Amino acid sequence: MSKKYITDEIEADGKFKRQKNRFTTAFGTEEGQLPVEAGRYRLLWSPACPWAHRSVIVRSLLGLQDAVSLGTLDPIRPDVGRTDWAFTLDEQGEDPVLKIKYLSEAYQKADPDYQGRFTVPAVVDLATGKVVNNDYFNLTRYWEVEWKKYHRQGAPDLYPKELREEINELNEILFHEINNGVYKAGFARSQEAYEEAYNLVFHRLDWLEERLGRSRYLFGDKITESDIRLYVTLARFDVAYYNGFLLNRSLISDFPNLWGYARDLYSQPGFGDTTDFEAIKTHYHLCAVSGNPYYLVPKGPDLSIWKIPHGRDRINYE
Repeated sequence: MSKKYITDEIEADGKFKRQKNRFTTAFGTEEGQLPVEAGRYRLLWSPACPWAHRSVIVRSLLGLQDAVSLGTLDPIRPDVGRTDWAFTLDEQGEDPVLKIKYLSEAYQKADPDYQGRFTVPAVVDLATGKVVNNDYFNLTRYWEVEWKKYHRQGAPDLYPKELREEINELNEILFHEINNGVYKAGFARSQEAYEEAYNLVFHRLDWLEERLGRSRYLFGDKITESDIRLYVTLARFDVAYYNGFLLNRSLISDFPNLWGYARDLYSQPGFGDTTDFEAIKTHYHLCAVSGNPYYLVPKGPDLSIWKIPHGRDRINYE
């Protein structure tokens, strides 16, 4: 299995700087945008990856399963000398629709000179076999807005117009200080860079703990896409980031409000049924964490605690 991961994304001071996405053409109806057509695209993901996980949660909540098919990659990276993902979970080790063995094949069809990491989520045009979008930051918003005509009846409004400015502002904070903040700590290559990221993450978790003491979700009593972005990091924290990324001040289960909130979301369709803790543990400890020469996967923590009733639906937050 390959542990080549982020060697080109470390700055001189030891800080991790995530690569920019290469395929960022938006979905829409304007000239040059990707056409919104049911059955035209395949979403590739691994349940280990938080960036991909959130696109799958939104796909599930909005009922886009029939409009956009899903291909699943093995959480263990292949030992091929590059940061690739493989379809080894599928029969004959290839995606049954695209007929490829590695994610990189779809990237290289789109750009033979592509030099970055091969990342998920990746949206592939079935007509060409090429990756057309890997813009994890905006993909959920495309599902929510541009793909609205394919939403199931009664689908939630995850990106309500009256909250979009506030959601966008919070999403920026969540990205820099939580979603990517944990990676800044885990991939730091200097003590100073690590401690800066560590402090950033826990300062924001403390702030979120207080905020979630005043409302069931981040924006009142309805789930928005900000909740999905926060959830995917919380779901990975105790099983991977706490020890693997040295974020060991507190477990999420040590925060009463954050822990109840995480279990609240986990209990709902689209969240818990797309959360694969074993895939998460396997990927991070075998492929992302350095200093594990014997490839050991932690046995714990006890995952049954995720099913403890959360009670947040009975709290009066006024």
